[in-house]
Parts: sequence; structure tokens; C-alpha cells
Amino acid sequence: MATVFIPAPLRELTGGRAAVEAAGATVGELIDDLERRCPGLRQRLLEGGRLRPNLSVAVDGEISPLGLREKVPPEAEVHFVTAIQGGV
Repeated sequence: MATVFIPAPLRELTGGRAAVEAAGATVGELIDDLERRCPGLRQRLLEGGRLRPNLSVAVDGEISPLGLREKVPPEAEVHFVTAIQGGV
């Protein structure tokens, strides 16, 4: 199973855990499994069937342009990364 690192604002849905294990061959399947384990996560990660505009997903340290279609190896580390905006 992949290890999924949960952003701090979503940890209320994981019982406070910063990381959870989930199964899936793609990020989309992984989110489906996360929803079964931690109801409410899908709604907070997705909007209109896609990752929310302020989120990116990194699989084994690489930000994915494929979003939900990105392949997830069995022992991968997956991070949902909140976009940081700002600047001058």
C-alpha cells in the first residue's frame, strides 16, 4: 500500500494522523480508498471530479501533471500539496 501524507487542515478526517495507508493503482483509486477509510476526504480533495485548483499531488517526490490519472506504485509516498500564492 502507498503511504499518503495528509495536509494539516484535513487531519481532522484522519483522526489526527499525518499519514495513512491506502491502496490504488492511480491517484483517483487512492482517493476512493481514502474515502472508504476516512469519509469526507474526497469532498475536500476534489472539485468537479478533479483535484481542487489549489491542490497538486506528488508521487514519490514528483509533482504530477496527470492528477487523478497518475500511476501510484504499491509502496509509493503520496503528498497532497496546497498551492502557495502570493508575491509582489
